[in-house]
Amino acid sequence: MPPKFDRKLNQHGVKGAYYGGEWVDLEDCAGTFQPDSSKCSGCPTRATCPRSQSRNAASTLANKDTVYDVVIIGAGCIGTSIARELSRYALKTLLVESADDVSQGATKGNSGIVHAGYDDKPGSVRAKFCWPGNQMFPQLDRELRFGYQKNGSLVVATSTKELEVLEELMERGNINGVENLRIIQKEELFQMEPALNPDCIAALYAPDAGNVIPYEFAIALAENAVDNGVELRIRREVTAIAKKEDGCFEVDLRHWEPQDYVDVRKKMGKSIDGTESKEISLLSLVMRLCVSFPASIVVMEGLVRFGLLEPSSKDDTKMVMTIVAFISTALVLFLPGGKRHRGTSVLKDIVAKCPPPVGSGDDGKVTLKDMFQGGSGSKTVQHGATVALESVKAKYVINCAGSYSDQIARMIGDDSFYIKPRLGDYILLNRNQGHLAHSTIFPCPDPVLGKGVLVQQTLWGNLILGPTARDMHNKETRDMSNESIQEYILSKCKQLCPYFDAKEAIHGFCGARSKSSRGDWIIEPSSKDANFIHVAGIDSPGLAGSPAISLYVVELMQKAGLKMPPNINFNPNRAPIITPKVGLRGLKMGPPGKNDSDGKDEATMAKNVICKCEKVTELEVVRALRRSLPIDSTQGIRKRTRAGMGHCQGDAENYDCECRVRAIISRENGVSPEEVGGRPWPATSTLSQRWVYKDDMQKEGLEKRMNNN
Repeated sequence: MPPKFDRKLNQHGVKGAYYGGEWVDLEDCAGTFQPDSSKCSGCPTRATCPRSQSRNAASTLANKDTVYDVVIIGAGCIGTSIARELSRYALKTLLVESADDVSQGATKGNSGIVHAGYDDKPGSVRAKFCWPGNQMFPQLDRELRFGYQKNGSLVVATSTKELEVLEELMERGNINGVENLRIIQKEELFQMEPALNPDCIAALYAPDAGNVIPYEFAIALAENAVDNGVELRIRREVTAIAKKEDGCFEVDLRHWEPQDYVDVRKKMGKSIDGTESKEISLLSLVMRLCVSFPASIVVMEGLVRFGLLEPSSKDDTKMVMTIVAFISTALVLFLPGGKRHRGTSVLKDIVAKCPPPVGSGDDGKVTLKDMFQGGSGSKTVQHGATVALESVKAKYVINCAGSYSDQIARMIGDDSFYIKPRLGDYILLNRNQGHLAHSTIFPCPDPVLGKGVLVQQTLWGNLILGPTARDMHNKETRDMSNESIQEYILSKCKQLCPYFDAKEAIHGFCGARSKSSRGDWIIEPSSKDANFIHVAGIDSPGLAGSPAISLYVVELMQKAGLKMPPNINFNPNRAPIITPKVGLRGLKMGPPGKNDSDGKDEATMAKNVICKCEKVTELEVVRALRRSLPIDSTQGIRKRTRAGMGHCQGDAENYDCECRVRAIISRENGVSPEEVGGRPWPATSTLSQRWVYKDDMQKEGLEKRMNNN
C-alpha cells in the first residue's frame, strides 16, 4: 500500500482561483479574478460570431481592395501573443489559422510550463527570451485572467553525479539571468514534495517557474487581440504567397469547412460561402452607404453569407430594402446590453436531436502532416471541403506557422531552414491524483533527449505525465506502439513519483514540436524579404518566451519601416469565462429540460450544470460563445470551459454533456444540431477507448506498463 499524503492543493476554479501567479480565495475573487465586466474588453457579452471568422472580419471579406498592415500566419501561443501586442497599435492586422480554432497545434499539445530558463544554452535565442518572458506572466494574467500558477520547478538528483549536473544547470541559469535559483537538500525537498521517490537526495529549485493551461492562454490572447481590432479567420489554409508590384504581399487562402457541415447546409438549401455571390457585391455597396452603422454592416454581411438572411427576390431594389429593414435589429444585437433573438426550442428538444458521441480506438490517429495543420482540428481529420478561395494583401507577413513554418517560408523562396518535428506524448490522470505534486518535477536532463519526462499538477488539479521526445526522422521513435509510448511515460514518471495510480488515466494526447534544422529558435526577417518575419522553430520553452518574443517582433516591424501609431482605445483587460465554485453550492443538476434556460435568464443559466464532472454551467458555455472568437464545435467549448474534460470524458451514459453543449451551441448560433461539430476520437490519443474508467482491461494494462522498468 502506498503511503498517505495528507495535503490538499488548490485547484483553479474550486473555492478560488489563481490570479497573477498567486492563489486568491473565493471571497477575494470579486474585483480581482472576477473584475467589473464594464472595464474588460468584449464586455458586456454580445451575440455569437459569424462562422469561421471574427465579427470584424466580415466587412473586409466583402472589400477586395483592403490592404492589411500585417498578416500573421498561425494562431498558437506565438501568433496570438504577437497579435495581442500588435493590437496596442492602430494597425489593420489579420490573424489566419488553418485549423478550426486557435491553439490547435503544438500549443494544445504541451504541458503548459512557464519555464524559468536555467536549461537554455547561454547565448542562444532561447536563453534571450525565456527568462524575460517568464517574468511577464504575472502581469499578463492580471490583465487577461487565463489562470497562471507560480508553482516552481524542481530538477531532482538521485546520485552524486547528478548533483554535479544540478550545479551546472544553476551556473547556466545564472549566466542567463535567472534569479532566485538554489539547490535544496533532501530534508527541505521532501517537506515540499513528500511523494517524491525516496532515492532523491537534492534538487535545483526555480521558484519563478509556473504553469498555465496552454490553450486557455492562447484563447485569452486571441480574444483580447480581436477585441482590440485584430481580425481573425480560422479554417484558412495558406496556399501561396507572392510579392506584387506595389510592394505588398498577396496571400492566397483556402477556406474549408467540415464535409458534414457542408452536406447539412446543402440539404437545407442554405449557402456555404457567398463570397462571390451577387448578394455580397450588393451588400458591399449598401455597407459603404451605411458608414454610420458599422456594427450592423458586420451583421448584415454575416446573415447573407451564411444563409441566415435570404434575399426577398432577385430584384436589387427589394434586396436593398430587405437589408435596410434589418439594420435596426442589427443595432439591437450589438449595442451594449442588447439581446439576441433566439428560437423557442428548449434544450431538451435539441438534445434529443443531437447525435451521440462516437468513435473508438480503432478509428486511427491523425497523421504527422495533419498535426502540422491543427491535429484533430485540421482539414483532413475534419474531412474538410473547400468552400472559397480568398486572397488578402498585406504590407508585412509574420510566419508563426509552427511545424508548417518551413513550408510557408518556401512560398517566398526561402529555404534557409527546415523543421524536424518531434512528437511529445502525454498521459493525463484524474484530479484525485493531483495532490502528489505541487511543483513541476523533472529528472536530471538527458544529454540527448533534454529535460525528459515530468510530473506536474495542472492548474485544474489533474496530474500530467510525460512527454516523450519522438523525433520523426528516427524510425525507431517514429514507429513506437501505443503500448511502448505508455510504458515509457509511466515507468519514467514512476522513478520521480512512485505513488500515482496509472489506472486513474482519463486522457492521452500528443503535440508536434517544431524543432528547426538550426537547433535554435528563428526570429528574424527573411533573407528574401525584410518585410517577411520568421518566428519559426519555436519549441520548448516557447510558451514561456512568447510574451518577450512578441515585444521583439514589434521591434523588428518598426525597424522594417512599419509605422505604428498607438491604439488609443486599447483595453488590456479581459474577463474570465469560468466562475469559481464551492462544490455544488447554488448549482442544480438534472436531466435535460429540468433546469435549462431559454438562453436569456442569466440567473437560471448560472445554476444549470451542463458538465457534472467539471461543474460547468450553462452560463459559462453561453459566455464563451458570445465572446469575440468563432465557436461552432463542442471541442471549442471544451477548451474554454472544460465541459467534457472530466474523468468520464463526456460519456453519454453518464451526464451526456457533449450533447448538452452541442444543443446550447445550436441554440446560440441559430443552427441545427447537425451543423455543430463534435469531438473527434481518438485523434492523437494512445488510449484504446475514450471512456477509460469503464475499461478494466485497459486500466490493468496501464498499471502493468507502469511497473515495467
